[in-house]
Amino acid sequence: MCDTRSRVWLEVDLGHLEHNFGVIRDRISPAGVLSVLKANAYGLGVDRIARTLAEAGVCGFGVAELDEALRLKSLGRPVQILGGILPDEIPEAVANDLRIPICDIRSASLVSETAGKLGKTAICHFLVDTGMGRLGIRIEEAERTIMEAVGIQNIRHEGIYSHLPSAYIPSCEYTKTQIDRFKALLSSLAEKGISFDLIHIANSDAVNNYPETFSAPFNMVRTGINLHGSFDPQGQRTMKLKSIVTLKTRLVSVRRLPAGAALGYGCTYKLPAPALVGTISAGYADGLPLALSNRGYVLINGMPCHVLGRVSMDYTTVSLDQVPQAQCGEEVVCLGGQGPLEITVDQWAQLKGTHAYDIICSFGSRVKRRYIPA
Repeated sequence: MCDTRSRVWLEVDLGHLEHNFGVIRDRISPAGVLSVLKANAYGLGVDRIARTLAEAGVCGFGVAELDEALRLKSLGRPVQILGGILPDEIPEAVANDLRIPICDIRSASLVSETAGKLGKTAICHFLVDTGMGRLGIRIEEAERTIMEAVGIQNIRHEGIYSHLPSAYIPSCEYTKTQIDRFKALLSSLAEKGISFDLIHIANSDAVNNYPETFSAPFNMVRTGINLHGSFDPQGQRTMKLKSIVTLKTRLVSVRRLPAGAALGYGCTYKLPAPALVGTISAGYADGLPLALSNRGYVLINGMPCHVLGRVSMDYTTVSLDQVPQAQCGEEVVCLGGQGPLEITVDQWAQLKGTHAYDIICSFGSRVKRRYIPA
């Protein structure tokens, strides 16, 4: 049904979200699921998505920074800041019982000092850099640093985690080495009496490709993109997931143009013969990849209507040869649909030469989010 309140809107299927969560939970059981909801749930709208997952039984939420974490606190699930934390963010993180990353001795000392002043015990997770090269305690220094840090007061070291940059590649030696080195660290720490309640290294790709990352000693996984029903194009698809997103707009113009008419910026397409042409009210500002120009298609009345010319910021021109009865105002499916003609997030990602996260994060601010069930 056309949403007459907006020219372009994104339908987020919360039923499919619940289905995907259940599939992931069943695959990794008895480990728990930490739902990663960075960047406003990758632009899909964190409030409704987080509430749905909390009701479904997610064990916690993972975010990138403090403000994202504070927004989720009221849902009654642990909230973990997965990236780095700035010194001036520590007091509010401690006061609100957020799970705080420890990336070095300095941050551990600052957290301890702050917790002492507030009369609290800070809840922390050690972030170990096993090969991501971005944040955390380097694996070569991890045992010494962690042994020093666990002696610092006012901190409860609840967990330890790492990240896998190449887990989308099945049987990757780099990834296997990361997992082995992390396990060796855990074993060495255990011999010295240091253990953790939560141990996690698996991201969405690892859940698909590396089952060893959700069996002992690991007892939690972090997943974001799989909850949306998407996969990395290079990885395995071991779970039957459903896409939760459908991007729709409306047909704003229907015209019959003569042979030779040029369409769009740069005049990259000229009609070889007279044709019925439509303009839809969505462009790259709404999330349509520029790479759809002269290559992609949308669905009108379930039929593929190919993009003619270059996608512009606000509008995209399409062929209406398959739907000659199309009228101005009709609903257009830009992303989604059913059956063999379904336009998937993964297809757009491959066409654009990127990955699913980039597609999902690109839906513009004027795109209305609509949730099903409402």
